[in-house]
Amino acid sequence: MRIIRKLPPLNALRSFEAAARVGSFQQASLKLSVTPSAVSHQIKLLESFLGVTLFRRENRRIVLTTAGEKYLMAVEHALDEIDIATRRLMASPNASSVNISVAPAYLTRRLVPRIRDFQERYPDVELRLSALNDRVDFLHSDTDMAIYFGSGEWTGLNIHFLQGMSLVAVCSPRLETAGKPLLVPEDLRHHTLLRVSNRPEEWKRFLDKAGIARALMTKVMTFSSTSLALGAAIEGAGVALTDYRLVERELAYGQLQILFDIKLDTDAGFYLVYPRDRKLTYGMRVFRDWVCSAIGH
Repeated sequence: MRIIRKLPPLNALRSFEAAARVGSFQQASLKLSVTPSAVSHQIKLLESFLGVTLFRRENRRIVLTTAGEKYLMAVEHALDEIDIATRRLMASPNASSVNISVAPAYLTRRLVPRIRDFQERYPDVELRLSALNDRVDFLHSDTDMAIYFGSGEWTGLNIHFLQGMSLVAVCSPRLETAGKPLLVPEDLRHHTLLRVSNRPEEWKRFLDKAGIARALMTKVMTFSSTSLALGAAIEGAGVALTDYRLVERELAYGQLQILFDIKLDTDAGFYLVYPRDRKLTYGMRVFRDWVCSAIGH
């Protein structure tokens, strides 16, 4: 059975939202390129349709009533959704595209090396990938899905576990042959520890597990991302901690090597996320299924 929606005129909603934002029919009319009387007429039309008063006048200004405040929240959300959907359709009217924000380390070291497999399986889907460490504002952006790094505790999202973090110490083979060997964990005191700024506790926990006094480690270099820390390790600047799956290529090509027989399991990992109330498109659905089966483990 088809649902008959009870919807007010779109122009009345636009006038209401604009007037509520600026607190003035005059200013709203400038934003909408209409006359103030036209805005006032649309507001009266909307109030008549709803059967409630949305504004009251105070000192030559308009102020939302309680009913108006509640209605504004819903109207803003609905107009935002229409705006986002319109922009997406205009940007790619004939393709099934998916905008995905990905934690940089996962993007360059896990996703991109395997992206050809996705292209061969789903040539009709265009992936639009961007590297982003911050959380995504799904409501006010065109991002469809994201791959986060963290504990997996985010509200309002569907969350799919992809990969945990099991850290090992890695360095360039050149570093080990530079005169100060790295045969046992205690040898770390002769080298620089490369760490990521937002995860300083990882080296502390690794040293504790190895039974090494932290006070002996005096040389530290800090980077803003895992990719930068690993780049420094490849160049022989020091020893980095990373999940071994993120450096598969570097290990295979001999650019990095794993030191010691120590693995540090963490409570963080990589997760595919998207809003719970977002209806999955074909492109979103096939990417979710592919990334969870082909990469996530």
